[in-house]
Amino acid sequence: MRKTFTQKKHAIAHIQSTLSNTIITITDLKGNTKTWSSSGRVGFKGSRRSTNYAAQATADHVARSAIQLGIKSVEVKMKGLSYGKESALRGLLIGGLQLTKICDITPIPHNGCRPPKRRRV
Repeated sequence: MRKTFTQKKHAIAHIQSTLSNTIITITDLKGNTKTWSSSGRVGFKGSRRSTNYAAQATADHVARSAIQLGIKSVEVKMKGLSYGKESALRGLLIGGLQLTKICDITPIPHNGCRPPKRRRV
């Protein structure tokens, strides 16, 4: 009789935190989506979607569904300017996932676009 070893699954959690919503996607290491959720999908409407609590509840919801798929640990990539990033991290921990690496991949303009012309009144 052969022994079977259960492999600890590792995944990537993408947190996109905008000024009006928080979207969290869990993918495998190749980038294929395994599960996702957003503040609106959890049940928040309107301006409550952009709050810290909504981001934490969304992350908790995603973490529980990821654990059912056998995912134990995640590498986190955060993008955006909203308050929801840190709260989403807390929610992933509360949901039962282990965080191995945290990266902030928010795009930063290096002296980016030309500003609009000055307003004349």
